[in-house]
Amino acid sequence: MSGTENWSFPMRGRNTFTWEYGTERERLLSLYQKGKDKQWDSGKRIDWSLEVDPYDVLGTPETSLGLYGSRQYARLDAKARNELRQHMAAWEFSQFLHGEQGAMICSARIVESVPDIDAKFYAATQVMDEARHTELFSRFVHEKIELAYPISPHLKALLGEALNDSRWDMPYLGMQVLIEGLALAAFGILRDRTTKPLPKQILSYVMQDEARHVAFGRLALRDYYRELTRREIADREEFIVEGCYLMRDRLRMQEVWETLGFDMKECMEYMNRAPRMRAFRSRLFTRIVPCVKDIGLWGEKVRQAYAAMGVLDMAGSDLLKLMADDEAQAEALDAERRELEERQREVHDAIAAADDGRPDTGPDTA
Repeated sequence: MSGTENWSFPMRGRNTFTWEYGTERERLLSLYQKGKDKQWDSGKRIDWSLEVDPYDVLGTPETSLGLYGSRQYARLDAKARNELRQHMAAWEFSQFLHGEQGAMICSARIVESVPDIDAKFYAATQVMDEARHTELFSRFVHEKIELAYPISPHLKALLGEALNDSRWDMPYLGMQVLIEGLALAAFGILRDRTTKPLPKQILSYVMQDEARHVAFGRLALRDYYRELTRREIADREEFIVEGCYLMRDRLRMQEVWETLGFDMKECMEYMNRAPRMRAFRSRLFTRIVPCVKDIGLWGEKVRQAYAAMGVLDMAGSDLLKLMADDEAQAEALDAERRELEERQREVHDAIAAADDGRPDTGPDTA
């Protein structure tokens, strides 16, 4: 179902070398150092031996499903409801997968085209981060959910617009601020809801990396946009508005309803009007809106669009606190796993000592 065809198109833009290797932007260099220090191996940090039920990937209640409460859902038997859960999880994690590959390509474009050496340094670490995310989401989708979906047309459209723009900042604006900003909020919702350890690990560790990416975007784009004319700013605000509507519309999962042969009109109407789904879509803009305001793209057109979407009040969200919490949750998960592994080693040593006829002296407390 994921498709085997490649998607390729000529990309406009230019490669930019700089011979100025000094920089006064210590914040970006500190972020670059953090990017180097925080590299990790998805094959080692994540416990891939954990089992996943393809028909209950996240362990969330039935009431959390987007179509729950609709007439279409009421007509499904138990087998069809399990199939729906698998397809919805496959669609969601497949879009995460495709988005991460897009982020990898966009980051590589930034290395080529951004004019400043400190930004090139940091963007190079992000290429590696996004490659790791693409690898682990691919493994999760194909090995654990056992079903994959193609890229959604809305995500594909926005990704194509961002990559086919000759200006260095547009791939970052489209990908990191919009696409990954929305994905990051979705990661957080799923991370906090899931009762399954493997998806919780994956989402927590990816979010730890993404906190750095958001910080880079805020620093690099905010500095750059201060230098642009009103017309240049207005052009980027137009891109933001169009992109946010595309991102909102892609959440309706029409590809799932089409694949399963559901009543498309009924499903789409329910996804559009159900209060629970409207609230869910609004929550997905918690990372985008404050970031857009912070980087200086806060003209009347943007504010009107966010008001129409019902997300304008999210401009007051504390983005720094959200990112700090993302990092803290990943570190806490690591600490829990280390503690569990230590207890398992103690049990193993005690069993080995008993088998050898040696007294168990317990853990070394000296």
